[in-house]
Amino acid sequence: MDLAQKRELLLTTLRELGSVMVAYSGGTDSAFLAYVAHQALGDNMLAVIADSASLPRAELARALTFATTHNIPVHVLQTAELDNPDYQRNDAQRCFHCKDELFSRMEIERQARGFRHMAYGMNLDDRGDYRPGQQAAAEHHAQAPLVTAQLTKTEIRQLALNAGLDLWDKPASACLSSRIEYGRPVTRENLAQVEQAEEALHALGFDRVRVRHHGDLARIEIDRADLPRALSMQVLDNITASLRSLGFVYITIDTQGYRSGSMNDMLPATAIAPARR
Repeated sequence: MDLAQKRELLLTTLRELGSVMVAYSGGTDSAFLAYVAHQALGDNMLAVIADSASLPRAELARALTFATTHNIPVHVLQTAELDNPDYQRNDAQRCFHCKDELFSRMEIERQARGFRHMAYGMNLDDRGDYRPGQQAAAEHHAQAPLVTAQLTKTEIRQLALNAGLDLWDKPASACLSSRIEYGRPVTRENLAQVEQAEEALHALGFDRVRVRHHGDLARIEIDRADLPRALSMQVLDNITASLRSLGFVYITIDTQGYRSGSMNDMLPATAIAPARR
């Protein structure tokens, strides 16, 4: 199928669902899915964004602005994954417990509001990644219309660009908990520390960054194109001052630069196993 055919298949798939609640994070995939679902179903769709301390305030604001701009019905759903000891433990199954919380609460909303289905923004490329949240989605029978339409991440970005959506090239933005090293408990305090550290780096002019939380040590990933500027003595001093003011004692720049999912690099194969309830 060419891209136009895939988009038509996506529309057909969504229309056949009849009515759907879309798990909406504000990223390109879920935003595009919500946008097309609204085109296909009108008010028979609802974008649902999960709000907790693991979602940066700036990301929540951008997601709500996008929905308002495109007249997409949206509901902010308060989730409580941080109250779950299995989530707080922050092992390799953390994402499962997060998505299990999301889809459990969405299911309650779905039944109360009379929607027939739930859907989320998994694309064709996601199937090869280590993403335990997909297991939770499957257990809750959440649909993956982008996969049904055989759409890859690159194709979704192209379709979003064709539709004039300004987030077509938005960098991936995983939840703040993904910045905390496995085994270190997830708390509201260290999530706030990471969020404020990344905001400080954005203020210094670095757009694509991650601050990885290793206790007293902050490991900063900066887009490789920006590394030369980051390594000037003045900028290093500014970074150090900003992050030490937030409670980090040691600040280091990762020489490999920005990359998504780097915390998974150190996971042993035995840790990547289906979650148990």
